[in-house]
Amino acid sequence: MVSLILKEKLYLNEVVLGTGFGIIIGPHAANIFTPRSWGSSENAITLEVMRIVLVTGLFAVGVELPCAYMKEHARSLLVMVVPTMAFGWVVIASIIQALFPELNYVSSLCIAACLTPTDPVTCAAIIRGKYATKHVPVNIRRILTAESAANDGLAYPFLAISIYLTVEASVRTAIGKWFLVGWLYQVILGTTFGAVMGYLFSKLMKICHDKGFIDRESYIAQYLALSIFIMGVANTIGADDLLAAFAAGCAISWDGYFHAQTANDAFSSVIDYVLNCGCFIYIGAWLPFDDYHSPEYGITPWKLVLLMIAILFLRRIPFLLMVYKFVPEIASWKEALFSGHFGELLTPMGVGAVFVSSLALTRLPTPEHPPADQAQFLAATIQPIVSFVVLGSIIVHGLSIPFFSIGRGIHCRTTSPMDAFHGIAGSAADSDVERGLKTPGVISNGSAVDTLQTTERVGARL
Repeated sequence: MVSLILKEKLYLNEVVLGTGFGIIIGPHAANIFTPRSWGSSENAITLEVMRIVLVTGLFAVGVELPCAYMKEHARSLLVMVVPTMAFGWVVIASIIQALFPELNYVSSLCIAACLTPTDPVTCAAIIRGKYATKHVPVNIRRILTAESAANDGLAYPFLAISIYLTVEASVRTAIGKWFLVGWLYQVILGTTFGAVMGYLFSKLMKICHDKGFIDRESYIAQYLALSIFIMGVANTIGADDLLAAFAAGCAISWDGYFHAQTANDAFSSVIDYVLNCGCFIYIGAWLPFDDYHSPEYGITPWKLVLLMIAILFLRRIPFLLMVYKFVPEIASWKEALFSGHFGELLTPMGVGAVFVSSLALTRLPTPEHPPADQAQFLAATIQPIVSFVVLGSIIVHGLSIPFFSIGRGIHCRTTSPMDAFHGIAGSAADSDVERGLKTPGVISNGSAVDTLQTTERVGARL
């Protein structure tokens, strides 16, 4: 009932509000909703809640990207996804081991794998906001959205090698399983399966729509139906269901037909909004505040705060400054710094980190008290560390834009499209930009696609 005021005036989104509300109704405040009191089934429920939210979000990201976007920007994504993830993975693991010496480096790599991917759900919630639409360049927003979707599914191999090295007696066996299962079966098969299914469904839906076999409600409902179906099949065969959902979304929108038919409908935005609200309320109530001070495991609040600060500064920015020349969308070191800075602001950690940490617990032994070996010690410490970083990321990223909007002395590399076009374009261009950037209806829908297309049309005309 007050969402427009919160999003348009205070620049707050459902990520911050949902988490805060979850903490209020959770076990540490009102004690109304307590997921961690559900016993042995709690982790399985958490895992599947996060999976459903991630899959629907990834599918929607794939559908809403421009036609053949992944093909046209493959070089940039290849540089920004795998090498950037690997760099952040190694750096975060080194920081974790330095702060928590009870963990060996392999265990630190396992925890770092949970914190390596950026979160497409949180990213979409922030990038669709009015502030980011006006002040963040179009190419940066799109590349960050695509990157956050792609690297979420690619967290599987980073987690898999860490788990195999932890539970397998032989390093050779661990590496063999990682290559065959982690890469060939999960990643390659999952991506191929999702792309093929998405392509087949796009052709089938186009035929049915052209012949009048399907009504509009059923056509739009494919946003939810296809994402859940592809997730279920991919998960059943053991493939990477996150990458499968993203690949399916990209394949369905490859020729732009599906997006053109659903461009004026807010169904996907409404579904995302409802799922995101519920998911972050769940996360807020799920956060294990009592475990943030566990001296028996070497976990103290000051160590967790230091880890959070180090991640914010070292996870992405240094590597992007080194490789920006290989990314066509980034023209200078200033743009690389801008991208790294806003990459941290616009692609935080959230649902993906909770999902990967819950998945890791299904592969690790149940910890005793005290833990009998390193695998049990890892199982006891992975979620307290990951959940604190998630909480810190939600606070920092969710409140950073409201903080920047307080003052008028915000120095940004790029000007808004209106400033850039002022004095160059004619009145028709100005009216197009006005409609795209300042129409309340466009902004309040939560969709930046119309804005981006309007800006591109004006730029092409100029």
